[in-house]
Amino acid sequence: MEFDDNVSCIDCLPYGPKESSITAQTSSFGVTTALASVLIFTIIVDILGNLLVILSVFRNKKLRNAGNIFVISLSVADLVVAVYPYPLALIAMFHNDWTMGDVHCQISGFIMGLSVIGSVFNITAIAINRYCYICHSLRYDRLYSVRNTCCYLCLTWALTAVATVPNFFVGSLQYDPRVFSCTFAQTVSSYYTVAVVLVHFLVPLLVVSFCYLRIWILVIQVKHRVKPDGKQKVKPGDLRNFLTMFVVFVLFAVCWGPLNFIGLAVAIDPPRVGPLIPEWLFVTSYFMAYFNSCLNAIVYGLLNQNFRKEYNRILLNLCTPRLLFLDTSKCGTEGVRSKPSPAVTNNNVAEMNL
Repeated sequence: MEFDDNVSCIDCLPYGPKESSITAQTSSFGVTTALASVLIFTIIVDILGNLLVILSVFRNKKLRNAGNIFVISLSVADLVVAVYPYPLALIAMFHNDWTMGDVHCQISGFIMGLSVIGSVFNITAIAINRYCYICHSLRYDRLYSVRNTCCYLCLTWALTAVATVPNFFVGSLQYDPRVFSCTFAQTVSSYYTVAVVLVHFLVPLLVVSFCYLRIWILVIQVKHRVKPDGKQKVKPGDLRNFLTMFVVFVLFAVCWGPLNFIGLAVAIDPPRVGPLIPEWLFVTSYFMAYFNSCLNAIVYGLLNQNFRKEYNRILLNLCTPRLLFLDTSKCGTEGVRSKPSPAVTNNNVAEMNL
């Protein structure tokens, strides 16, 4: 199959804007209402949940560690789409068209790109952090000093910006009436779309998979005492924190995978594959991706004891706002007295030979 770098959405009916405009105009009120309901729910849970995560780390010193810097960064990446691109998409749904002008369209698409790429790069950074902490614990303190961690964080967002800016030169940020959003047009350039999917999704996916696979191997070895010297031990809190971030990674892959694979398939042969993609599948994949931004805070609350406790404290203190910003580190939150667990938090003090 040959790549045609000049193929645009318009050439790929019904995958392109011409056909999409017709179907968007004739789509049922019920479908639009359902999409709007999903987006409103996503916005509310996204804002409230990620603010809870950020405030929890701010209030509790035991949650302020190297790994949680990337957790906060991931929350910020999820939060920004809920305060600008998603509300604009709701306005577009209300008018059944984009009425905010090209400047807002480009800014909205750029912020959406920053959020998506920032999320996957932060998830990758968290996986590397977990891998270093559990599999190379003796070198962890040196690798993730405060200075080094700040450098890693700056590098993560610098790479995110570098990866997003080319959209302006390619002209890939366009309004798509099927999803009522200014977003990445997957068929503007076949080569660029393939590069985006590889660099922004598949390669990070492989890196994260490698890190978590190595951790799973180590956990199994410790459990079955494959290493008889007894030097390698895994704390229950570390294992739970690893499982929490592993669930975050799996949910991201599940929610964003369909959209990326659709884009890859269409980019490889737009005229042939484009018309074969049902609109309902394309729209569903997009809103699955949008929905992912509200899931991480829920995962932390469900799977992590310390975040759950801090959520409860924050909600109970809503009646007295001055208490929201008090340090609750000495209010009974459990933590390891030695080296803090890097990602999400420490839950207990015991070591276990699994």
